[in-house]
Amino acid sequence: MQNPLEFYTAEKESFEQKQKKLKKQLAISGFLRLLVFLMTVFGIYFFFSEVKIMIFIVVIFSILFSILLTRHSNLQYKSDLKKALIKINNTEIKVLNRDYFSLNSGNEFIDHTHPFSYDIDLFGKGSFFQYCNRTVTMEGKQEFVDKLRDNDIYNIEEKQQGIKELSQKPKWRQQFSALASLVKVEYPAKEIVSWIQHYKSGFPKFISFLPKVFSIISLVLIGLLVAQIITGEILLIWFFIGSGISGFYSKKVNELYLDASNAKDTFKQYHKLLSEIETQVFVSQILKRKQHGVQTESKKASTIFSEFSKVLDAFDQRNNLIIAIFGNAFLLRDLQQVHNVEKWVNNYKNKVEDWFHVIAFFDAQNSLANFAFNHPNYVFPEIDRNRNVIASKNLGHPLLKESQRIDNDFTIENQQFFIITGANMAGKSTFLRTVSLAIVMGNMGLPVCAGEFKYSPIKLITSMRTSDSLADNESYFFSELKRLKFIVDEIKNEDYFIILDEILKGTNSTDKAIGSRKFVQKLVSSKSTGIIATHDLSLCEIEKELQEVQNHYFDAEIINDELFFDYKLKVGICKNMNASFLLKKMEII
Repeated sequence: MQNPLEFYTAEKESFEQKQKKLKKQLAISGFLRLLVFLMTVFGIYFFFSEVKIMIFIVVIFSILFSILLTRHSNLQYKSDLKKALIKINNTEIKVLNRDYFSLNSGNEFIDHTHPFSYDIDLFGKGSFFQYCNRTVTMEGKQEFVDKLRDNDIYNIEEKQQGIKELSQKPKWRQQFSALASLVKVEYPAKEIVSWIQHYKSGFPKFISFLPKVFSIISLVLIGLLVAQIITGEILLIWFFIGSGISGFYSKKVNELYLDASNAKDTFKQYHKLLSEIETQVFVSQILKRKQHGVQTESKKASTIFSEFSKVLDAFDQRNNLIIAIFGNAFLLRDLQQVHNVEKWVNNYKNKVEDWFHVIAFFDAQNSLANFAFNHPNYVFPEIDRNRNVIASKNLGHPLLKESQRIDNDFTIENQQFFIITGANMAGKSTFLRTVSLAIVMGNMGLPVCAGEFKYSPIKLITSMRTSDSLADNESYFFSELKRLKFIVDEIKNEDYFIILDEILKGTNSTDKAIGSRKFVQKLVSSKSTGIIATHDLSLCEIEKELQEVQNHYFDAEIINDELFFDYKLKVGICKNMNASFLLKKMEII
């Protein structure tokens, strides 16, 4: 079993050494380019009167300078890639030390109406998203968010196999993420896909051959002019004809160019990612199926993306003044580029969305695999569809430091309800979130923070945090009623694991006791399974009436005028409450 911290430390040191060598090579490359430039200047100066020698010097040194420039660009790219890899390993080292609060928190994904995400801190500061997310692309991040919120209980074993396999490819995962991070795109892939799929040509069909025919005629006329068979006036007239044709379509060309420019960086980035996916060997069915999604009969998807990237780069050259004037006048270059863009779009508009989706899938899958790699002591849930919904040992919350975490054994049968009581700060809410997150992680195919975890895949629904809404003129109590109504409606059609924290908090004690009792009876009659935390000890009496209900509690002790918690789940009803003690201890009363 590979130690994550040792791996990241070794990788970081290796990339730092390579980066130092590249830094020296870049310095030498920069010096050589300067030297060639100075030699060119001096050569022109000393041989200015010798035209042939001067032209020879300019040509030779221009070629040499271009070679050095290309080499320098390649070195710079390698250097940037190593920097990205160093950053990735630095991040993982920090996260292993629980320093992850500077990462993307996912605040934009907080949804108070979601069946469980808001209650269990899936998004926001200190959330599971912030701890686990390593996606680089916008689409990958959305894919990862969707996986967190899906409540999908199917194909768990297949998901597990994909995560297990990818977790053992940390170098490949880091290379994929580093490549994705080097080019920043401004427009989401879904906008690019929408443009490609809905594109309708505004150009006549003859532009497919007109630029080629026009270019041949232009070359012939130039040859005739050199041979002094025709006069310059004829070529000048031809120049204005070409300029006129290009000018006539310039508005439509500009519109297409703007849309194509938005896609340029995206395709430049993604063809490298597709190549990484295509060339890797996968064994698990889910990864092989996704990999096959980027294969075509004739060409690799990465090659197709690369070709389009080059087409868009060529289209971008229209901003060069010389190309814009003479290229359009003699070659109708803009129209030729329009034809190249439209040809690609027509050939692949029905496939491009699938290719983008595969990239997003692997970007999101990398985060899940990275989490599994970082926690080699966690266990992949064993699917068991027998009597128990969950049977776990040493179940803990993955966001708590191991030295501070108190784990619990927890087993609950199908159609059973636990009522949990306990003193303030004794661990009830943390336990509810621990169980909730374990279910979510298990459904995603992730390993969970436990020594053993068997479960029957089940959807999760919660009501742990309710807030009033001034904007909707909605009271706290009404918001809670809406949430409970939502739960009742959902469990009519599907099995859910229900987790509630303090039912009917927004009403008086007597009304709350009566209403809570009836609501628990309704949940039990629905043949659901779940946990209800409460401070209302009278609710525990329902255990005597319903065999499906079982009381548990978290305890607190006052020893030598100090409050102590063991955070261990016990069978029975809590008798020790601590509100009055804390009020006195903090000199509030």
